[in-house]
Amino acid sequence: MTAAKIKQSALAHFAKNGYEGASLKHIADDCGIKKPSIYAHFTSKQDLFLQVLQDVFERQEEAMVAYFLDHADWPLEQQLHGFLESRLQAYRVDDEVQFFLRMAFFPPSTLYEEVMGMVYPLLDNQEQNLSKLLAAGCPVHGRIIRSPRNAAIAYMTLLDGIHLEAVYGGEERASRRLVASWPVYWLGVTKQKYNSRS
Repeated sequence: MTAAKIKQSALAHFAKNGYEGASLKHIADDCGIKKPSIYAHFTSKQDLFLQVLQDVFERQEEAMVAYFLDHADWPLEQQLHGFLESRLQAYRVDDEVQFFLRMAFFPPSTLYEEVMGMVYPLLDNQEQNLSKLLAAGCPVHGRIIRSPRNAAIAYMTLLDGIHLEAVYGGEERASRRLVASWPVYWLGVTKQKYNSRS
């Protein structure tokens, strides 16, 4: 039994039951091993959880970067709006995304500092990547964003709001918020000259 298989089973249990509700015995049962065998790879439940979470955060960050690389030929507005829609769709169908968002917004109280130590660097990286993307503009209209850094921060705030509504209220409510807020965001961060022609 490899550590990777244990982490795969643990992810399913942590995603479904949270940190407190997940049982090492049940994780071991799913792997076809005895609970003490987990300690050959992980020092504790906390160690297992944090390693699983670190893997999830890394994969989620890679997926976010990959989205913008894969859609680099789209108009800037379509890239940004499409990313928000893709996150809602992923939350609906992907247990890992659900786990990622729940832990980012509601980390276990006993592991708050450790989890936030993973969350903040990820958010900082996202903000930096967005700032560069927004500063570059788009092939057709060039540099259309008035203040790329502020626009990136505002976008992250919008993304957080959509994510949080998905967790609390479900995809339908989150979609309504996205529909209502997107035109306001886009009008606010783009140059008036560009808006008047679009």
